[in-house]
Amino acid sequence: MTINITLPEANSKFLELIQQIKTGEEVLISEAGIIIARISPISDSQLPRVPGQDKGRVIISPDFNEPLPADILDCFLNSAEPQL
Repeated sequence: MTINITLPEANSKFLELIQQIKTGEEVLISEAGIIIARISPISDSQLPRVPGQDKGRVIISPDFNEPLPADILDCFLNSAEPQL
């Protein structure tokens, strides 16, 4: 079930809302009739990670650890504004 509540109500009932979220409820917070936030419980139903499942799909360039070219490195180290 979804709970719709205004921002001032959410502010005054925050702890109560947290308890409802813990039981699986979703809360939509609105301001001036427009939904501005959704608070929902975190799901623990993530699939387990399987080592090697992307084998052959990721390629790392042989020069991955080589230093950056001087012009690119200079942009990172010496400039607060991007140079085009």
